[in-house]
Amino acid sequence: MSAPDLVSSRPDVTRQEVRAAILSLVVGVVLLVVKLIAYLLTDSSAIFSDALESIVNVLASGLALYSIVLAHRPADVDHPYGHGKVEFMSAGFEGGMMMLAALVILLRAIEQLVGGAQIVTGQIPLGLALVGGAGTVNLVIGLYLVQRGRRNGSITLEADGRHLLTDAVTSAGVLIALGLVKLTRWPRLDPVAALLVAAWVAREAWSLLRRSAAGLMDERDVADDNTVRNILDSHIGATGKEPRICSYHKLRMRHTGRYHWVDFHIMVRPDLDVRQGHEIASAIEYEIELALGVGNATAHVEPCVEGECATCGRKATKT
Repeated sequence: MSAPDLVSSRPDVTRQEVRAAILSLVVGVVLLVVKLIAYLLTDSSAIFSDALESIVNVLASGLALYSIVLAHRPADVDHPYGHGKVEFMSAGFEGGMMMLAALVILLRAIEQLVGGAQIVTGQIPLGLALVGGAGTVNLVIGLYLVQRGRRNGSITLEADGRHLLTDAVTSAGVLIALGLVKLTRWPRLDPVAALLVAAWVAREAWSLLRRSAAGLMDERDVADDNTVRNILDSHIGATGKEPRICSYHKLRMRHTGRYHWVDFHIMVRPDLDVRQGHEIASAIEYEIELALGVGNATAHVEPCVEGECATCGRKATKT
């Protein structure tokens, strides 16, 4: 069973993810307008940082929608491993845009610290109301996208959701900053809050960039590696479960987005015929695919030929 086959048999998953991505894009556009209005009313650096983050949200949500549609296309001649890698590219783009936004927020905050912060304090209550409403919506939609992304194994949806949660945290920081400005009459708290927002956004951006790079470079997934090795180990030796193997080696795994690709060599009794070896390989491949979710496992069968072992009377090693 291959990854493309699994995907094409679940059109409901595609529809769910596309609807979620469209929802994120529409909500992002609406909230961007709300935050820009709040910024124009107050001239607040903190609200400016929040609005800038929403611009990034809209751009990233648009790319996320495209990436999700592309990722669900089946494998073809030019893309034999499918199109799943685009999800890592989408997450990397989102992380890069967030890092750029953090830099712009930082520069704006420094400018106001040096030149003096000016806030239209009379409009602060309205600005707080607009930002608070936007932050609440981002929190709800962000949690939904993260949950949906983790359930379906979509790094694109999860990254978009984490971005919205970051935006919600940003909005909370803005609310606290403007509230303190109104209470203390000290405008410099506003750019100070913007600096903290920039640091938070940069931290989340780095996390997304790190994860995107790991996927694009086929970095070893420790959890998946442990899962597959535990399955293979459980079939080794005379006390192992059926179908039994002597050993395994050359285990390799990688991701193309949500899809897992696993290949390995298994050593079996040398007296088995081709059909029996194939049945053993197919059973273990299927067990691995079920454990990983959407994916494809491929086993290469070899005869056990090295000394004594508990399964076939010969000794074999695994690496």
